[in-house]
Amino acid sequence: MPEPELHRFPCGTCGSDLRYAPGERFLQCDHCGATDALGPPSPWDRSALEELPYAEAAAGDVPEAAIEETEVISCSSCGAQVEFNPDEHAAECPFCASPVVTDTGTHRHIKPRGVLPFTLSEQDGSDAMKTWLKGLWFAPNALKKYARSNQKLQGIYMPYWTFDAQTETPYRGQRGTEHRRTVGSGDNKRTETVVKWRPVKGHISHFFDDLLVIGSKTLPENHARKIAQYDLSALEPYRPEFLAGFRAEGYSVDLPSARIEADRQIEDGVRQLIRQDIGGDRQRIDDMQLRVSDVTFKHVLLPVWIAAYKFRGKSYRFVVNARTGQVAGERPYSPWKIAFAALLAALGIGLIVLFSR
Repeated sequence: MPEPELHRFPCGTCGSDLRYAPGERFLQCDHCGATDALGPPSPWDRSALEELPYAEAAAGDVPEAAIEETEVISCSSCGAQVEFNPDEHAAECPFCASPVVTDTGTHRHIKPRGVLPFTLSEQDGSDAMKTWLKGLWFAPNALKKYARSNQKLQGIYMPYWTFDAQTETPYRGQRGTEHRRTVGSGDNKRTETVVKWRPVKGHISHFFDDLLVIGSKTLPENHARKIAQYDLSALEPYRPEFLAGFRAEGYSVDLPSARIEADRQIEDGVRQLIRQDIGGDRQRIDDMQLRVSDVTFKHVLLPVWIAAYKFRGKSYRFVVNARTGQVAGERPYSPWKIAFAALLAALGIGLIVLFSR
């Protein structure tokens, strides 16, 4: 059984752990400032980003070289499985701020084939989060105080699946052309829209490239969707050096479950292409025979800065895309501020009514 990969690289000068410097191509020692350069990816490394056949993997035929095992801690509150430094004995879960004791287990999984390294520093992520927090209406004062504090963010690589697939879809439908006509007379005169339909049929042939499906259940779906604007053409072949100083979450959405979500995206995409092909003012799809073939996939790691905040016993998360600065988050509301605003609104309406008499 292979040893768990710890993603730790000692400094050649002082022996402290090096960390990957966001936006750079070197590891850096926070203790003595020494750096260790990472060379550019070679053309031969690009082959490491090639997808694996889905059918073989779904049947359990995954090459042993494509499997790895890592040490993780499972949070009992939110279910996150996150890599932790084995020297840590207690910590907070970065996803829900619940205290956890690092009684580690192992996570055997399909190895990442690609990684998007961090380009935004922790300070960049903190600035983006503070801007978002300060713009919230009716936020509790405790949250405003949190925005002004220098709370540390956690750098996490989130697990994602990407899928490629070829599709062929013959379809039958109807194209609607709108016409405006005037009906009635006098006070009953009005304009209405009439749609004239005619049957159409066609065939859509389309290749879907890098459909993105999150491999984690720890982020709400709307959060994951809001920050998922990643440029996958910038993926680097997986190297553990990119993870130095960061944590990585193990995937909790397995490959077959991710395929279900990919199929949903494919069907939605094909329906949109059919409507574009039908044209006209309105479209109806009466029948479509979607055929999906040559499905391939890969496991990739994408970077976020994350902070968790507890308010009145409930956890709230703030997530920053560590490439673009997009922010998604949950937020509490102050019932006192809402009540005060409602009171002011009622007084304002009352004054308007009083002086309008």
